[in-house]
Amino acid sequence: MTKEFKRYTVTSALPYANGPVHIGHLAGVYVPADIYVRYLREKGKDVLFVGGSDEHGVPITIKAKNEGVTPQDIVNRYHGIIKKSFEDFGISFDIYSRTTSETHKKTAGDFFKKLYDKGKLIEKTSEQYYDQEAKQFLADRYIVGTCPKCNADGAYGDQCEACGTSLSPMDLVNPKSTLSGSAPVKKETKHWYLPLDKDEEFLKQWILEEHKEWKANVYGQCKSWLDAGLQPRAVSRDLNWGVPVPVEGAEGKVLYVWFDAPIGYISNTIEWAEQNGKDWKPYWQSNDTKLLHFIGKDNIVFHCIIFPSMLKGHGDFILPDNVPGNEFLNLENDKISTSRNWAVWLHEYLVDFPDKQDVLRYTLSANMPETKDNDFTWKDFQARNNSELVAILGNFVNRSTVLTQKYYNGKVPVLGELTNFDKETLAELLTFKEKIESSLESFRFREALKEAMNLARLGNKYLADTEPWIVVKTDEKRVETIMNISLQITANISIAFEPFLPFTTEKIRTILNIKKQNWDNLGSPNIIPAGHNIDKPFLLFDRIEDTDIEAQINKLLATKESNAANCKAAPAKEECAFDDFMKMDIRTATILEAERVPKTKKLLKLIVDTGIDKRTVVSGIAESYNPEDVIGKKVSILINLAPRNIKGIESQGMILMAENNKGELSFISPDKNFPNGSEVR
Repeated sequence: MTKEFKRYTVTSALPYANGPVHIGHLAGVYVPADIYVRYLREKGKDVLFVGGSDEHGVPITIKAKNEGVTPQDIVNRYHGIIKKSFEDFGISFDIYSRTTSETHKKTAGDFFKKLYDKGKLIEKTSEQYYDQEAKQFLADRYIVGTCPKCNADGAYGDQCEACGTSLSPMDLVNPKSTLSGSAPVKKETKHWYLPLDKDEEFLKQWILEEHKEWKANVYGQCKSWLDAGLQPRAVSRDLNWGVPVPVEGAEGKVLYVWFDAPIGYISNTIEWAEQNGKDWKPYWQSNDTKLLHFIGKDNIVFHCIIFPSMLKGHGDFILPDNVPGNEFLNLENDKISTSRNWAVWLHEYLVDFPDKQDVLRYTLSANMPETKDNDFTWKDFQARNNSELVAILGNFVNRSTVLTQKYYNGKVPVLGELTNFDKETLAELLTFKEKIESSLESFRFREALKEAMNLARLGNKYLADTEPWIVVKTDEKRVETIMNISLQITANISIAFEPFLPFTTEKIRTILNIKKQNWDNLGSPNIIPAGHNIDKPFLLFDRIEDTDIEAQINKLLATKESNAANCKAAPAKEECAFDDFMKMDIRTATILEAERVPKTKKLLKLIVDTGIDKRTVVSGIAESYNPEDVIGKKVSILINLAPRNIKGIESQGMILMAENNKGELSFISPDKNFPNGSEVR
């Protein structure tokens, strides 16, 4: 039996305030959250939609340092841009605040203190890198060095971008501080940790047994983490930007941003309650409240494992009922990249396509990456506008209202005697509420949108089959019934599309001269009474021309060309002696077998014929090559590299690869069919 909830608290991931938001953010998190919230409001539910900017963390301090401004300057700039973008696209937050507010500082500090006082945190002293010149401990991204796994220079203290290996700063060879360029020293420091391992059994029961209804991509990622075993996770760090750790002996330490940010949902709720004379506690502490987190896949672990562990440890809060996480949206078959400017920025979109918010909302909803990564292309954007919004939805609404103006001066005619075809159409109209509702309740928004568009298709088919423009010459009474039913379908469209296209449904209501309808009215054939006057019709959508799309594609191509032009080859490494080079034994080889290394994104396990033997090599090429594509490939391999254990696999050698400025990899292969084992000199 489905539990009935008295109220709903809906959160969407806090966007990081070090840049504007793009279509990937909108498709992955904010449009799906807004669709669900608008649907709940149509149903008359008590729903609170919470958003805000995530304004702490190292990337913001790095950006501020590079620009010669303060971190507060950075977050002030982007908080304003982000908030306006959401407003422009109709993301209907009840509160959109920020984690630099005084309310948040107090709430996050109090949350930590409660865990601390209850003994829910563990305290550990460890050695971390310290920059003696800058006189501060170094966050992971402030340390670079040589990767111990692939020997690439410029690896960060948390990850090597070349091979994808997760690292700790202590793993780096020849580490250097990015602040001063000097070699850091090891120095003891004290931090507090959330002992996730102690909640492992609870989380397995709560997620894997009690929430099997969660989306497969969310459930699968949680299971992977839980199966691998959880470890304590630091909740504080040495930094001067963030919420201060509110205990004695914690001077110069702040709450780790991953710990501080989700508490922003609570602090923003408190702020909303203060502004509106409400009590915030039922929205977070009452068992008859349904809590939902809308996120992207990079935040699944934080919202399904870590934040629930924090909430459970605190003891006063409910746990999320569902976490509808989406995958990523690509752009023109390439990953969206803010650093490469390979993105469609929301604030720029409205300059090129003014008043077309719903066209983008529609396209992103239709291509929503619900269970796997999906792709946005400008050609598809054009096709969906012209072939669906203009030709189906806009066409039907325009015809039904224009014909009413033409035949009845805008007055809704009386419904007369129904034919069997009328009855069949109205019976089909009744089915849409259940179909759309079922899809929305299961977070299948693409499916729900498709059904809403099928309602517009029903209207078009009804008009095409009844042909009132012909029948009016012989049977005016029949036309009255046809136009009445057509207007009722139009009114139903204003209900069905409200979660998806709020700007468009407002226009439809303006034309029909009606108020916003309740969800329960969906399927009703009596929304608009006979004799009601509608207003003058106007077009809901207009065609997008090829020249508009070409301009957008050319803008992206120019970005790609600019990136290539501005990219310089990496500087030469330090000089090495000829004898050192001659120690390397590089041979031609053939890849015989290939498979992905479980629980990794970048690693392939290869069986390679070196001409001397057949050996196993683990290579970080999985984002550039599928396993089936590399079998039979001629490659070059360093065969006398000391064996290394990578993810429990002994790797015996290194495949040589070329890497371009975009991080794409290519094999170094002989251009002639040399036998395996041929020496590379």
